[in-house]
Amino acid sequence: MSVSEKLAGKFIVIEGLEGAGKSTAISYISKWLTLQNMPTSQVTYTREPGGTELAERMRDIVKMDVDGEELQDKAELLLMYAARVQLVEHIIKPAQKKLHIVIGDRHNWSSLAYQGGGRGINSQLIEDIKKVSLGDFKADFTLYLDIEPELGLSRARGRGELDRIERLAIDFFERTRQVFLQLTNSCKTAVIIDASKTPEEVEKAIFAQLDNWLASL
Repeated sequence: MSVSEKLAGKFIVIEGLEGAGKSTAISYISKWLTLQNMPTSQVTYTREPGGTELAERMRDIVKMDVDGEELQDKAELLLMYAARVQLVEHIIKPAQKKLHIVIGDRHNWSSLAYQGGGRGINSQLIEDIKKVSLGDFKADFTLYLDIEPELGLSRARGRGELDRIERLAIDFFERTRQVFLQLTNSCKTAVIIDASKTPEEVEKAIFAQLDNWLASL
């Protein structure tokens, strides 16, 4: 079986805290796919929340500040899943049917980590919402970019003004990170990448993990 046949229809997800370097990691995956002779026309890129017109509007609501009205934690969670459903049904599944490989900047684990770990929403409630909205849909392979929250937020500040979520207290991100680590350690199709290392070291680590995953298919 060729590499293109092995990768056809697969969904790879990058997860991580702010400043972990998800966008850069996606560029490394793109480079790796090129080295595997995967045609660029067979690769679809997504981000969460967002990725469709309606999902992007939901993203704006999650990120914005509104005077006199605070977005409730459960409302934030439901917006995340509403945006996710739009993305999965309108972009990801159609791309998979065309045998594209899909590269996602965040997916379901972000809700478990941010709204579950960070916000403290009951994990069973999140799992129930996921089941109702997405069923058994999940990533085929996940790369979690691990970084100390203080370092990640320092990098994020270097990009410009922080949004509503990025301005939360450091302990929020500590709790979020712990859930990400637990999820990754308990999943056979997920790996941890040390995002605090140099770009060259991160690229090498991602390539190695992708090579291992490909060999297992």
